[in-house]
Order: sequence, then structure tokens, then C-alpha cells
Amino acid sequence: MTSVKEQAAISRLLSFLQEWDNAGKVTRSHILDSFIETNQGRTAPELEQEFSQGASLFLVRLTTWLRLTYMIGSCLNKILRSIGIFLSAVSSNRYLVEFLEVGGVLTLLEILGLEKIKEEDKKESIKLLQVIANSGRKYKELICESYGIRSIAEFLAKSKSEETQEEVQVLLDSLVHGNPKYQNQVYKGLIALLPCASPKAQQLSLQTLRTAQSIIRTTHPSIVDHVLQLLRTMHLEVQYEAIALIKDLVDYDVCPELLKGLVELLIPSFKETSKLQPKILSESSALQLTAPLPVFLQQAAAAKAIGVLARSNTSLAEEMLHLRVVHSLMTAMGNTDHSNSQRQASLTLEYFVQTFPVVEDHVRKSMGEELYQLFLSNAGDLYMKMNSIQADILAANKVNVARALYPGDLSSGITGFYFGPRDQEARLPQFQQENTQGKE
Repeated sequence: MTSVKEQAAISRLLSFLQEWDNAGKVTRSHILDSFIETNQGRTAPELEQEFSQGASLFLVRLTTWLRLTYMIGSCLNKILRSIGIFLSAVSSNRYLVEFLEVGGVLTLLEILGLEKIKEEDKKESIKLLQVIANSGRKYKELICESYGIRSIAEFLAKSKSEETQEEVQVLLDSLVHGNPKYQNQVYKGLIALLPCASPKAQQLSLQTLRTAQSIIRTTHPSIVDHVLQLLRTMHLEVQYEAIALIKDLVDYDVCPELLKGLVELLIPSFKETSKLQPKILSESSALQLTAPLPVFLQQAAAAKAIGVLARSNTSLAEEMLHLRVVHSLMTAMGNTDHSNSQRQASLTLEYFVQTFPVVEDHVRKSMGEELYQLFLSNAGDLYMKMNSIQADILAANKVNVARALYPGDLSSGITGFYFGPRDQEARLPQFQQENTQGKE
């Protein structure tokens, strides 16, 4: 027989549930406010005690109301927060299973794709998906099996709230860890996000891609093109993350393709540069200042990335010499239409000149003594000091350091080789070895 105290508790529970069942939207909203305020942070045993061992009876009512009303957004935020109290409680596996059995994951994913639902409500949906994903591998697999990666990635690309996008990144990071069955799917989803229109989504995708890349240890064929395209961005935070990912990718089989692509970006095609037309010829009004062409932004970023890679590893610098990087850098230095291209290319060329004596000889002969001395005095400011004739000399240079380095193997390039993970002292050029021996 139950005690008087237990009977009173059961009576209170039944009264509470009856009040909920008979209440309208306004009354239910007040009930949820009280529940959230009272039960935030409680454990599962504490919730059971609060509901006289019948907490699941309230949870099932919450999930039912969620499924009935989520498309119109009625009290959606409060419902999701209330369900979150159950799912995030310590020892709450029972509640989690009950929520998933009624299609909770599919409902949360559908909320992300509905245009009429507020951003704040979608953020709560993401937080619930985080709780589910963090509960174990089988729950991560359930999200992925429900086409979750696509829904989550599309929401990240479309979201207008940076705070919400950061929550999505936390979810994607969770899904790539401890999820061997679907980690490649997450990896491909992140790559697919790179061309999206949201700079914040691009930045977060690049950050998560670096983590995913270190876990998967293989590369997708499209990653090089996607990352190089991001160098066209005007957003420095995106460019920074793209260059950081490029530094990671040189340790994989895409290294030759990546280096070749970076060097090629130093000399934009005529088709791209011909878009820069003097407006004074076509407009009667005064000449307007225009934003730099994306291809010039890409050129400057490529020069910067090459400098970062070369300084990090001598063997990478030598491989780029074979790709005629010195010729391409000098050509970029002559681009008077974009000063940052000139500056970045000049700073990177300075490293090659200081590191490789053969490069110093070729650059000095090509520039002429006057321009070369200006370059030596301050490479970063050279673009402000040289005249138009000197810029033309740089743009039309014919420097070919590769011929001096590899006189018998100019045609092969490095595209067929992969030198594996590198260290700073790996594979010094022959002429450097000779120079070192001579000093000794």
C-alpha cells in the first residue's frame, strides 16, 4: 500500500498533468516558464522526485506538443529549452531514448530548414542536437543517418547570427570526433560549405576542416580548388584560416597540386585582368574608386601563402623554385593595379633571395643594380619607391632559376612527386650543401 505522502505526491502530479492538458497556449507558456526557472540544472533523479517518479509523463507531453506546433513556432523556444532540461540532466539516458523514439532528431533537423522559425529557436534546436551528439557514437550516427550533415551545413551557410553559427561549429566538431562511420561525410560537408556566401560560415568551416583533416588523414580531390578560391576573399579572417589549412595540407598527397596552384595564381590570366577597364573612358563623370578585383586579392594572398610555406620549410621553398616561383613573384611585383600584391610578392621574394644564392644572382641581374638596391633596402616599401619603367621590368622578367637548379630535368616539375611530411632541414638543395661544405 502506498503511504499518505506518496498518495499526495501522485495526486499533485495528476493535478499538474490535468492542468497542462486543459490549458491553452498562454497558460502553457506560464507553466513552461515556471518549469525552466525551477528545474534548470537538475539531475534525472531530482526531476523524478519533483514529478513523483512520473517525469516521463511530462516529457511525452512536451514532445507531443513540439511535434504538433513546431511548424508554426508556438512557444517553440520554451518547449525546446524545457526538453533540454530533461536531455542534459545527469543520468538522463532514459529521457534521451524516449525523445528519440518519437522522432526527436528528425523534428530538430526539420526546424533548421523552416524559414518562418526564428533564429533563436533554431539555435535551441542546435543545442539539443549537441546534447544528443555528445551522448555517444550511436547517437552521432543517428543524426548522420537522418541526413543531418546536409541540414546542419545548409543552416550554417544561411544563418545570419554569428553566435548561432558558432554553436553549429561546436556540433559539427562533435560529429567529426568519435564517429568513424560518418566522419568522411562530415568532412565532405565542410568542403561543400567553403564556396558559400557567408564569411563567418567559411571561417568556421575552415577551422573545423583542419580538425577533420587531422582525424581522417586523407584528402578529398576538390579541397585544393576550394581552398585556393577562398584566397579571393576580402575578409582577412577567412584568408588567415585558408592559409592555415594550406599549411596543413602540404603534408598530404595534394602538396604538389597545391604548390603548383599557388604559383599559378601569381600571374592572373588576361581574361581575368581585362575586366579592369578605366572607367574614365566609358563614363563622363569623374573616375570612381573601385574595389580591387578578386583575382588581385587572390594574387596577393597566394604570394603571402607562398612566403608562409617557404619560411616554414626549406624543402617546400626548393620545390617552388622548380615551379619558377621567382619569375612569378617578380611579375606580381610589377602589378601596379594592386599595391598589396606588389608588397606581399616583394616580401616573399626577399626570403628566397636571402636563402638561395642562385636566386640572388638571377634577381640582381634581372632587376638591375639601382632597383635591386631599392629592393634590398626595404622590400616591403619597394612598390612605393619604384617608377613605372622599373615596374614594367619586373612584370616582363624572364628569370628562370629552375634552369640553373635542374638543367637536365626542366620538364618534369614536381607534380608527380610527394615528399611526405617535412621538417625544416629536409632535402637541402645541392648548391646549398656545397656552399655549407665550402664554409666548413
